[in-house]
Amino acid sequence: MSSADFLLQGIIRAFELIFSLNPYILSITGISIKVSGTATILATLTAIPLAFAITFLNFRGKQALITLINTGMGLPSVFVGLFVFVTFVPAGPLGLLNMIYTQKAMILAQYILITPVISGISLAAIKAVPQPIVETVYTLGGSKKDAAFAILREARFGIITAILAGLGRALAEVGAILIVGGNIAYTGSVGGIGEGASYTRTLTTAITSETSKGDISTSIALGIILISLVLSVNILVNFFQRRD
Repeated sequence: MSSADFLLQGIIRAFELIFSLNPYILSITGISIKVSGTATILATLTAIPLAFAITFLNFRGKQALITLINTGMGLPSVFVGLFVFVTFVPAGPLGLLNMIYTQKAMILAQYILITPVISGISLAAIKAVPQPIVETVYTLGGSKKDAAFAILREARFGIITAILAGLGRALAEVGAILIVGGNIAYTGSVGGIGEGASYTRTLTTAITSETSKGDISTSIALGIILISLVLSVNILVNFFQRRD
């Protein structure tokens, strides 16, 4: 079999797995969306208020916090994974919580990774709002709360872009969740491929394991789903950037 035939058969088999709604593939996709989606929601609930607090409040350490956010935007995922692992491993300071190798640990790792991303982009979007808009609010007798709502209205597309950027990074992340999640699937086999249904196995970590086992068709199927999700997020980002 030539290399071209090998690749073609792998792609054909991959689409068969996708369109047949293979349970193994679906379980992995579901865990990826659940973990990344939950982490993005929690990060958004933290990052947006933080960005507004930095904008409107003066407090000691404000510049240091901005520097920390900017540094966190490029934080290596394996470092975050290592930090969470040593914190929650049974011998660690929070080992009694029994979070290691669970979806909760994966969500926490992704939360730490994407909160600075959403905060940093949101902060830039807020600062890009023309100052006369804020001044007009105060001139009309508005409070800081009114000014915050006015800025939120003006910066909404930039903030949505920040959230989608965080979701995109979460979906594509592999290092941290591999360390703290362990790439675990239940015993047995579902759909005739792989191991059992996913417990902490995501699209990215499953691709590494299936490729190492030589199951190219399954790896390609997972890769197609992953790139489709990330591409969809990027299309939405571009849409809102054009609206901004």
